[in-house]
Amino acid sequence: ALPSSRSPLRRCYLHAAGASSRREGVRLAVITDVHGNVPALHAALARAEVLGVDEIYCGGDLVGYGPQPNEICRMIEERAIPTIYGNYDYAIARDLDDCGCFYPTPRDREIGQSSVAWTLAHTDERSKRFMRELPFDLRFELAGTRVRLVHGSPRKVNEYLLEERAASTFERIAQMADCDVLLFGHTHKPWVRDYGGVLFVNCDPWGSRSTPTRGEASRCS
Repeated sequence: ALPSSRSPLRRCYLHAAGASSRREGVRLAVITDVHGNVPALHAALARAEVLGVDEIYCGGDLVGYGPQPNEICRMIEERAIPTIYGNYDYAIARDLDDCGCFYPTPRDREIGQSSVAWTLAHTDERSKRFMRELPFDLRFELAGTRVRLVHGSPRKVNEYLLEERAASTFERIAQMADCDVLLFGHTHKPWVRDYGGVLFVNCDPWGSRSTPTRGEASRCS
């Protein structure tokens, strides 16, 4: 079962029970949009251990908004967690002042730009080098099911796949996704639905924090 919305980080679990795969019985957890939040990452990893998770993947956006970008990068690197880059990681790793985020209001943009500036100034070169080496996506198979992990969408790292978008959008993406299950984040709002024979699973945090990309006040629970 999926953890409750009160969990520090939203996790998505795929339990492989079929006998057709060499990775039979693997229990997998996906964490995404950590955003410099060390206590949340510690809590997520601890919960995964309690649940007996075999493998953990990370969907990117290690940095931004939160105050501990270097600590997060070290934790992910030292634990050798397979990780892709998010739009924030891509920008900070290359010293770009635009993270590719959407800001609904001028105030949100002001907060977002302040976050980018702060993160650029406080992310060390080791962390930037680590993020520059991360891939766009990861693919793996569970019990004969082809799984693909991206940050925003298979088309673009900063595309917002919001649940309320037109079904035709997801059907077009399903045609080119080249997978059976598409895992992603970026929107900070989890949802699950099937389109065109592809299961779309947004593994984003729910209840842990909100960023200006959602037009809400920042918080941590």
